[in-house]
Amino acid sequence: MDLNPDWECVTDTVMGGVSKAHVATTAYNGRQATRLRGEVSLDNNGGFVQMAFDVAEGGGTLDASPFEGIQLDVWGNAEVYDLRLRTDQLEKPWHSYRADFMAKPEWQCIHIPFADIRPHRTTIPFAPARLRRIGVLAIGRAFHADIAISGVRLI
Repeated sequence: MDLNPDWECVTDTVMGGVSKAHVATTAYNGRQATRLRGEVSLDNNGGFVQMAFDVAEGGGTLDASPFEGIQLDVWGNAEVYDLRLRTDQLEKPWHSYRADFMAKPEWQCIHIPFADIRPHRTTIPFAPARLRRIGVLAIGRAFHADIAISGVRLI
């Protein structure tokens, strides 16, 4: 099932950090894609830049339980990024579910099974039936983020 993301940019400035980024949809290496570019800084307790979208109108949920996982069509800069998922069960902004992936400097299809998604700072198991938000993050170390995504699917 193809998703039609309305990506937004979020940085650690929401928590006092100083990382900078922007998100733009454009033609990129032969495809229409949304590209996150920025500088991740650890200064002032920061450390992330993100592009994310709600999977349903008004922040509602999508029942992804009939699917096995998520596929992303990605072009990157040979850095490791996080796929970050949220459900409507999570109460705190630091609660999430995540999996890492390498974004090579070529178009590639990244497949992340739900079985590989791990809870972060929560004991609540991941419930695909309650999926609310999908994000891609550059996080945890100072580096230049540059990643383009041309497709997102539940498979």
